[in-house]
Amino acid sequence: MRISAAQRTENENRIRAAMDRLLRGEIPPGGKCDIKTLAREAGVDRTAFYGTRPYAHLRTEFERRLQALQDAGEIPDPREAQIARLKAEVTKLKERLANSEQSIDELADFRDQALARLAAQHEEIVHLRRTTAAASRVTRLPAARSSATVIGSCS
Repeated sequence: MRISAAQRTENENRIRAAMDRLLRGEIPPGGKCDIKTLAREAGVDRTAFYGTRPYAHLRTEFERRLQALQDAGEIPDPREAQIARLKAEVTKLKERLANSEQSIDELADFRDQALARLAAQHEEIVHLRRTTAAASRVTRLPAARSSATVIGSCS
């Protein structure tokens, strides 16, 4: 069924009004900032926006304006903004996780090196004690006296 020029103008006006609302961020419940929601809000069949149909030029205008907003850093659809924010947060958290894993690996290597050095030092001490015990020329000093016995007055 053909529509009159007045009906087409009226439909275009409704489409442009719906387009402005969507691009301002007034997204209806269950909708997005897309052609499907635009068609539903304007009360027009969605297929009229594709191919050589009468409102294809309005679809390209809508997509151009939406892209211009997104290039300017504005996202009219709150869900899309939330998705962009969460993606940025995930990226940041992945970087933090990678840095943490690197730090853990470095600390584990440091711990392993410290334990190896301690073991080597212990082996050296044990070896030196055996060497001194085996040498007959080394005289052991008597153990320190107990400080419990006091000789004379200290005052």
